[in-house]
Amino acid sequence: MKNEYKYTATINWTGNKGEGTLNYKSYERSYTINISDKPQILGSSDVAFKGDGKKHNPEELLVTAIASCHMLWYLHLCSEENVIITAYKDAVSGVMEIDKKGKGCFSKVTLSPTVAVLEASMKEKAIALHEKANEYCFIANSVNFIIEHNPECIVKS
Repeated sequence: MKNEYKYTATINWTGNKGEGTLNYKSYERSYTINISDKPQILGSSDVAFKGDGKKHNPEELLVTAIASCHMLWYLHLCSEENVIITAYKDAVSGVMEIDKKGKGCFSKVTLSPTVAVLEASMKEKAIALHEKANEYCFIANSVNFIIEHNPECIVKS
């Protein structure tokens, strides 16, 4: 029997300027994401698609979901393997391609985590555990594009 977990959220479009979607320019791409007992997330489309650049867009949320899931699995695996991580920072990036018809999809996300380990003897294992974290990451296992890893490890107590 598989364990099943359900996640729910409410998306509420807030961009009706009075005319609804009368035409492509008549509405804002603004929305809210509400998840019970959590701070509200303000969203919009990317500025390239008439969105508000001060709000989160779905593409950013996708790449951060991948990066944060990877990080959480990685930290978990390090704790099991006695690799003591004292800092973790990832400069994640994603590439989305749009064809001539306007249909888009992500072709690649690149994780570039820099981790600090307590001792030099932990560096090799720390680097290797990124691959294992990718194998277990729920989000990585749910997408159909390449996820690359460019990890860096430093010794810092």
